[in-house]
Amino acid sequence: MPELGESVYEGTVTRWLKKEGDFVKEDEPVVEIMTDKVNTELGAPASGILSKILVPEGSTVEVLHAMGLIEKEGEASASSAPPSVPSAVGSAAAASPAATESASPAEGAGEVNVAYAPPAPEAEVAAADGERRWVTPLVRSMMKEHGLSEADLRGLVGTGEGGRVTKKDVEAYLAKGKPASSGAVSPPAVAATAVAAPVPKPAPAAPTKAGPDQELVPLAGMRKMIAEAMIRSSQVPTVTTITLCDVTSMVKFRELNKDNFLATYGVKLTYTPFFIKALAETLVEFPLVNGSLREDNQIVMNKGVHVGIAVALGKGGDQGLIVPVIRDCHTKGLLEIAKDLDEIAKKARANKLGMDDIKGGTFTLTNPGTYGALFGTPMINAPQGGILGAYAITKQPVIVDDMIAIRSMMHLVLTYDHRIIDGMLAGKFLAGVRDRLQAFDFFK
Repeated sequence: MPELGESVYEGTVTRWLKKEGDFVKEDEPVVEIMTDKVNTELGAPASGILSKILVPEGSTVEVLHAMGLIEKEGEASASSAPPSVPSAVGSAAAASPAATESASPAEGAGEVNVAYAPPAPEAEVAAADGERRWVTPLVRSMMKEHGLSEADLRGLVGTGEGGRVTKKDVEAYLAKGKPASSGAVSPPAVAATAVAAPVPKPAPAAPTKAGPDQELVPLAGMRKMIAEAMIRSSQVPTVTTITLCDVTSMVKFRELNKDNFLATYGVKLTYTPFFIKALAETLVEFPLVNGSLREDNQIVMNKGVHVGIAVALGKGGDQGLIVPVIRDCHTKGLLEIAKDLDEIAKKARANKLGMDDIKGGTFTLTNPGTYGALFGTPMINAPQGGILGAYAITKQPVIVDDMIAIRSMMHLVLTYDHRIIDGMLAGKFLAGVRDRLQAFDFFK
């Protein structure tokens, strides 16, 4: 399982494209992986026979862990002692030479298991009783991300097999608050007692039972990844502000030019490129809204405007949501943005997006107005500082110059990270987007 992006610790095997016993060529797609950021096919790292699938479809696999075994043609089967260690499916071996060198056949009942571990200085943590404790690549990545040292985990009681520290152990430790390091080492006797103390295990939750007119569907795959991303975003203190926008000029322009635009450029002219253009110009004016607050209390100020576009998957939009990114929107005209938008939407619905297509977004646009939603409060895509919701355009009676006029109106809704963006700044930013759409002078 390769590293598929920043803060991606695990993925779900959605589909094996080959069966055990099939011949695979190097770089031939062999398994389909899904994370909360992207769906992708992984190529075989070597040519040979897919002798064993270690992670079945629907199961979760941590970064740098083996998913399957490939043997060269003519080698002994995986059920006997092999003369050499088979290749692990995925690109981790190519990306991490140290991981490849650490792979070795595990002792067991005739099975071959490949475990990837970084070199000893980076894969062991000293326990309080003086023993060396192995940690998984996932835990190692979390330690690095959250600035945890070996000393921080030294007295931590692992709940994994053999006392191993797991992802949940680290999350529980972080939830309690990382204690300030004083530089002093706890007395060995006290620490050893803490390690030896029995760990009360919580009672397992009672399994959900379906009623006579119910069906149980596991939360898995992309739906599970989205749920986890929503939980992370929900931890950010956000505020939502709303404005009403008169887009009559935009609606008239599109109606007059949409057929000619499609015939000339081969791309449909939707309202979304206008929203993106207005957003990009306003984000340049208010750069803090284009920033993000990270866990080490550093605010990242982005010089480029890279807008993520929420795209619903499936014919009915019921197969999840993904947010591909249009880059450098502040340097592009409407035509370039419209072409980029058309390309990423096609790739998303064909499940052809790669990591470069979905990473690096600085702000997100969601457009529920396409399916008639009049109003809503979108959730930010953490760690981004904000998200703009563009809702349905409807004809409404409006007072213009003390007279009643029928105008095309819509709600613009901004949800923002209140830790770095104050209400006044948010109000000015939203007014800036609104005024640009109302003036509609993009072609001047």
